[in-house]
Amino acid sequence: FNTAIVDSVKGLIDLAYPDRPFARFYVLETVARVPYFAYLSVMHLRETWGERDASLRERMRVHYAEADNELHHLLIMESLGGNSSAVDRAVAQGLATAYYWWVVFVFAHDERAAYHLSELVEDHAYRTYDAFLASHEVELRALPVPEVARRYYEQENPFLFDLLCTIGDGEEAAEAAEAAKA
Repeated sequence: FNTAIVDSVKGLIDLAYPDRPFARFYVLETVARVPYFAYLSVMHLRETWGERDASLRERMRVHYAEADNELHHLLIMESLGGNSSAVDRAVAQGLATAYYWWVVFVFAHDERAAYHLSELVEDHAYRTYDAFLASHEVELRALPVPEVARRYYEQENPFLFDLLCTIGDGEEAAEAAEAAKA
């Protein structure tokens, strides 16, 4: 079921943004943050109801860090103009809101299924970035890294291509982490 949902939404996003990669990445990064918020919401509720084990606290810290990382990916896409259209922002926000409540429901009932769903989304993000990098390497290597990315990564990636490789690697690492949790 998770695969059908992710494939359907992915297909719709790909159809809506065939020639506007940064708008597509903006939508994807907006949605990519959602699972971590949803996990944290459910975990905070469980904590409020008395669950206080160290495992829960550690997972909350990890998910907060993951959400922060995705925020910076989103800020990068915004700096590249991905959010310049009100329609794109509305699409991203609408998808994110619906996805948030779905992940809250799934995570509250079956954490493994929620982590699997996130794994599928991260895999899609990795493959999307990887394909984009492969087909746009030359032009991306000539573009400077946005200042927001330079500040976040604190490294000297002189070209946009290098930055997007870093984001793609982060998506792959997140996918591996989610698989390890399941």
